[in-house]
Amino acid sequence: MSDDLLDHVRALHAYGQSLCGNPTEAEDLVQETLVRAIEHADSYRPGTYMRAWLFTIMRNRFYTNRKKAAREPTGSADCVSIGPSTQPTQEWHLRNNELWQALDQMPTHYREAIVLVGVIGESYLNAAEILDCDIGTVKSRISRARAILRNAIDPPNEE
Repeated sequence: MSDDLLDHVRALHAYGQSLCGNPTEAEDLVQETLVRAIEHADSYRPGTYMRAWLFTIMRNRFYTNRKKAAREPTGSADCVSIGPSTQPTQEWHLRNNELWQALDQMPTHYREAIVLVGVIGESYLNAAEILDCDIGTVKSRISRARAILRNAIDPPNEE
């Protein structure tokens, strides 16, 4: 069968070009047709017209490909190729560095309070015990620490 199959490649190219109108798509269609023919060689009945069998496979592949393409047209609004595959990380990396620089420059008693509650997740009560101060003092230090961080990361516009 393989010798007979190769005899029809030029005709498949011509037929594929007439279906697709694009030489690159036609070449892909010919390759798909040949792969399908080899995969389903057992369905070919010897003695029948092989070119007609191959053209039928090609035509069916062409219409199947068109149906697939119609379901997700290239460049449509919901096409996955429009958006980036990963979100940019540079900005968050820089913001993280700014945050840690602001924390390093902050007075120690504010930094301790914000790290215990904001980063580690301790309750205000536990933070007050750890820092050996009143809970109101912890709340005040955290409030001031947040204000320092806000101003360091997003300074207010001076107009």
